[in-house]
Amino acid sequence: MNKRQFNIWYWIAAFIGLMIFQYIFITAQQVAEIPYSTFESYLESGRIAEVQVSDRFIQGTLKEPLEGGQSRFITTRIDPDIAQLLREHNVVVTGQIESTFLRDLLSWVVPVALFVGLWMVLIRRMGGASGGLLQIGKSKARVYVETDIKVTFDDVAGVDEAKAELQEIVDFLRNPQEYGRLGGRMPKGVLLVGPPGTGKTLLARAVAGEAKVPFFSISGSEFVEMFVGVGAARVRDLFEQARAKAPAIIFIDELDALGRARGVGPMMGGHDEKEQTLNQLLVELDGFDPTIGVVLLAATNRPEILDPALLRAGRFDRQVLVDRPDKQGRVQILRVHMKKAKLAPDVDAEKVAALTPGFTGADLANLVNEATLLATRRRADAVSMEDFNNAIERIVAGLEKRNRLLNPKEREVVAYHEMGHALVALSLPGVDPVHKVSIIPRGVGALGYTIQRPTEDRFLMTREELENKMAVLLGGRAAEWIVFGHLSTGAADDLAKVTDIARAMVTRYGMSEKLGHVALEKDQRSFLSPNAVGNYPQEHNYGDATADAIDAEVRAIIDNAFSRTVSLLTERRDLLEKTAQRLLEKETLDEEDLTTLIGEEPQLAAPSRTRKKSDAREEVSEAAGRAAGE
Repeated sequence: MNKRQFNIWYWIAAFIGLMIFQYIFITAQQVAEIPYSTFESYLESGRIAEVQVSDRFIQGTLKEPLEGGQSRFITTRIDPDIAQLLREHNVVVTGQIESTFLRDLLSWVVPVALFVGLWMVLIRRMGGASGGLLQIGKSKARVYVETDIKVTFDDVAGVDEAKAELQEIVDFLRNPQEYGRLGGRMPKGVLLVGPPGTGKTLLARAVAGEAKVPFFSISGSEFVEMFVGVGAARVRDLFEQARAKAPAIIFIDELDALGRARGVGPMMGGHDEKEQTLNQLLVELDGFDPTIGVVLLAATNRPEILDPALLRAGRFDRQVLVDRPDKQGRVQILRVHMKKAKLAPDVDAEKVAALTPGFTGADLANLVNEATLLATRRRADAVSMEDFNNAIERIVAGLEKRNRLLNPKEREVVAYHEMGHALVALSLPGVDPVHKVSIIPRGVGALGYTIQRPTEDRFLMTREELENKMAVLLGGRAAEWIVFGHLSTGAADDLAKVTDIARAMVTRYGMSEKLGHVALEKDQRSFLSPNAVGNYPQEHNYGDATADAIDAEVRAIIDNAFSRTVSLLTERRDLLEKTAQRLLEKETLDEEDLTTLIGEEPQLAAPSRTRKKSDAREEVSEAAGRAAGE
């Protein structure tokens, strides 16, 4: 704003100077305006030295100056006939001199104004505040001063370890001299690593809010433009701005868009714009002095694709894991978000946290919002626990579609299919309890669903537990086979999950007695996003004979699980018929209904096996429930 005001006053001063110059010039060449009759008398007395005659005016020079010192004169030209007639009647003839001041003024001002206006429009188009051509090398970082950031560590819950790590950064920004007292230095860069929605950006803003320093926030994708060299220029400009306002925090979100490993992909060996930008970032990280109080924070959910040069010591010295919260962390996050909602007395954050293993902070915030909207839709005075249960089902299984009408035969198949899942889950030890069974269609393709509620967070699973999980998944297909004697397409999703588990048991967990304790394949999924599989070709480090053995072993495991499930449901055929008919009547059975129907019948014990530990992290990080069947 100050720069714009300076430009305006500059132009005003130039205009005033121009007017003064014009006034002096005109004054130096003053011309006396005389009546036409006076001109005639001067002409008769011989006082006029020379004249210039135009269509409208007569102007010239006098032999002797007038009393005012003017030696030049001008008068309006009069028709000689009219002048003679007026002279005969002794009438003074006066010519009216037309003022040309306004015309002269406009002739100077209008062209200048047009030029200045066009120039300002072009400058605004080329280098406006939103980033034009002249601003293309400038950083697009949004700068938040300490008064703009209201987020503190009190607003961040469920990530106590990460907060403890970042508290040191806050102390350094408040008192940089203290950390150099013993010769140490603070990390130049801190990389926040974690799955999407765990609060990495919120943590970075909380650090700035706690330290009360300027906060430069920018996304990694904003460095890259179609023009070569722009990204590197923006990196330089960003660090220059931060150094000018030190102590400060630079936060780069989605660092993987900028810091992807060089020389990877179809354009190997190319020196493209992203590589130039990354090189400039590496140079800046090496060049700036950590004692000036500038700290670089970055966040990513794909650390495995970052360039190794970016992660070495001296650049991003510290990596802070912001993982999915455990049950206690979920309780803390829910309490933060529940403060904004009007809750009924029956709502308990502990119960909601128990229903949501694997949920991130963003998922929990969305859950509270969905429950609030459901309560508002039914015009309730407060949000009840039932609203939270319905919200969890909506997030996990999808939106109810009661208008999707099934014919009676399909509806019966779906009922037996879902009760097959439920009965197997209720019959096996160590399986997550069944929370609800329904034949109301949900989501895109689910014609029914069975939701299981984990009782605790799990990070390890044994072979027995994996086999029980496969049995539950095959329960619907087995029930269709027992009751109707045929198979349907409703178990497509179940079969895909069962195949993944069986193949992982053979190739990654070493749970095959035939192939032994060998890891034959690598997991193609990121440890931060276990449900996302990349389109990378699977590398096989084994021969064709081993591949045939793997396929045979996977099929044997699945066949054994299916036979076991069929036997289990055959023994409980009467209970399957009774519960399926009840499900057809009510459409939805909750935990209490299932307990009433089953009564006190003892569960069937699974065959005893030697328990083997395996790292099945991706199998237990899913959301709290599963929509079985399509």
